[in-house]
Formats: sequence, structure tokens, C-alpha cells
Amino acid sequence: MALIVQKYGGSSVADTESIKRVAKRVVETEKKGNKVAVVVSAMGDTTDDLIDQALSIDSNPPEREMDMLMTAGERISMSLLAVAIHAEGSRAHSFTGQQAGFFTDARYGAAHIKAVRPDRVKNALSLGDIAIVAGFQGINAKGDATTLGRGGSDTSAVALAVALGADICEIYTDVDGIFTADPRIVPSARRIPSIDYESILEMASCGSKVLALRCVEYAQRFNMPLHVRSSFSRRPGTLVVPDGIDLRTLPNLD
Repeated sequence: MALIVQKYGGSSVADTESIKRVAKRVVETEKKGNKVAVVVSAMGDTTDDLIDQALSIDSNPPEREMDMLMTAGERISMSLLAVAIHAEGSRAHSFTGQQAGFFTDARYGAAHIKAVRPDRVKNALSLGDIAIVAGFQGINAKGDATTLGRGGSDTSAVALAVALGADICEIYTDVDGIFTADPRIVPSARRIPSIDYESILEMASCGSKVLALRCVEYAQRFNMPLHVRSSFSRRPGTLVVPDGIDLRTLPNLD
């Protein structure tokens, strides 16, 4: 039995049909005998829409209220995914960043994670439930909601995987892994089957948008293997791993 953290981005949960498809994939992973925790982003363009609405009211809105507003998108997707998993016949329990134990510094809009204490997530997993966690958010020492900035849900997923002692963190997106160039622009781009942290950090620093820089740095610090793959296909994706690791020891690579 493996403990797997899966993260699904906004394009993967863009609408209710997409959420149903993700729920099937999550339940399928669970039925293979794994414990599964899932981190979700807001649906589609929800966060951008919320920002636009706020700016239409005030061109310089308070940072605290913006963070409070922007946490709403992930709350919607986490709840709907839990409902969809229930409809598939499995049990799920959803948690906000605060409920999942994500403690951050005091800055709004680009907070840094100071600690993750996922006691309620661990309890849900111990009961055989699938745990669904809202990405991109946490709570500061004042008790205020904070958001983690660009790529925050990826960082949430890796941080949760580390705190849970997961075997692997799967990052599901709308591309089939990491490529030598953007395959949507360069048709001849080749998928990279596996890559080390240093190489992917260099790619991220040069503008690659597949993984956020902070997410990879966090994974490297704790040697957390990442599996970047598409939620729209069954292709193998790309493994981001420490040098010298035996890839056959990693779970759920089908």
C-alpha cells in the first residue's frame, strides 16, 4: 500500500464533468490499495474572475480581503470533488488550508509556508477516507486566511506530501508531462521521461511554466518524488526525482 498525494489544477477541474472525471481517477487510485490525499485548485478561471470582480469595485482593494476572497475558489472545487467521490461509492472528506494545518507567515498574496500539521487529514486517511485539501491557501498567526501566490497549489501539494510522509506527489495538469519545449507551440518537442531536480529548477528559472519554482525547491529539500502527468490521458508523464533513485521503487506509475 502506498500513500499518494495527487494535485489537480484548474483546467482539470474546470467544470462538473471534469470534476466527475477526476473523481473516477482518484477512486481508481484508491481501489488499487492506496491511501490518497488530493489537493485541488479553483475551477478554471474562478480566481481570475474573483479578482476582476473585486477590482471592478475598488481599484486598490485591501490585501487581507483579497486573500479571503481568493480562498473561496478552492473551497468550491474541494467540496464538489468530495461530492463526486461520494457519488462514485467512496468516502471523502474535504478540508480548507486552515483545517489541513497549513500555517504561513503574515504576508498576503504571496505567503510562505512555515509549517504543515495535517492532523485532520491523517485522521481521515486512517479511517479509510480520501482527503481533499484546498490548495493555494493557509492561515497566519493572526488567524487570517492567506494565499501562496503563483503556483501555490503545487507547493501545497508537495508540502502536504512531505508532512504526510507520502511515497510520491502526482501533479496532474493539461499536458502529458515535461517536454523539451512547449508541445503546443513546437510540435517536434519530446517528452522527458525522468529528470532531476537541478535540471527542472533550471528550466523553471528560464520560464518553463509546468512546475512552479517554489514547488520544485520544496520537493528537492525533502527528496519528494514528483510525477507530472495529464489528467486528460493515461500517458506516463515525467518523473522528477533525486539522482540515483531506482524508478521501479516508485508507486502507481501505470
